[in-house]
Amino acid sequence: MRLEELMNEHYDEFNENDLHILKYVLNHKATSSQMSINQLAEACHTSRSSVHRLTKKLNFAGYSEFKVFLKWESQPAEQESRHTEILTNDIEATMKNLADTNFELLSNKLVSARRIFIYGSGTAQLTCATEAQRLFAVVNTFVTIIHDQVEFETMFPSMSDEDIIIIVSLSGDTPALLPQARKLNAKGIEFISITNLKNNKLAQLSPAAIYVTSSPTATEKGAGLASFIPFHIAIETLIRHFAEYLNV
Repeated sequence: MRLEELMNEHYDEFNENDLHILKYVLNHKATSSQMSINQLAEACHTSRSSVHRLTKKLNFAGYSEFKVFLKWESQPAEQESRHTEILTNDIEATMKNLADTNFELLSNKLVSARRIFIYGSGTAQLTCATEAQRLFAVVNTFVTIIHDQVEFETMFPSMSDEDIIIIVSLSGDTPALLPQARKLNAKGIEFISITNLKNNKLAQLSPAAIYVTSSPTATEKGAGLASFIPFHIAIETLIRHFAEYLNV
């Protein structure tokens, strides 16, 4: 589990001072991993006890264990020159992320739901949603796709806390999604977020988060490349676990 994932998991426990320390650590991981607790506290203009309390909130035994974790995280990754190698690494990292996911809990939520919706926040995300709809149909579970913000607002009044929504988002910080996620929480409607592994607001708001790894890269001419293969893998993994849960 990476620091960003830990932050999302414990986000509701943090105060303003905690977030200030975490922001510093995220921006200076390598440096922070070499600091004593007093040095980190000084760099963040806070107290030693504040840093110590934060490590406890993140479920570390103490600062020493947190420091070892940061050293592991700050190890420089090998520079990959080929797009295919980056994709291979992303797929391997995604499989590790998925291995830490409680799919039995997610399957139980899906089985208990009156209706299942899936919402993709862009063209590629909607392709993922369409494939998810097809795979769910194979196990006799029928899913409604929400295609855009207007469709969400149209459907929302008829949704209840017996429904569940799967939201697919590359960044997890799409501005249009966040008010909708808050509306779902306010109405007691659970949703499962599928996002890139980073500290993001959608995962923080989600009662159940699935993480993938999709590293940004670019062609020699500067065109951006973002792979959605890890998202398809996550969706298929979710549905295969769901099928096993149903014993079909």
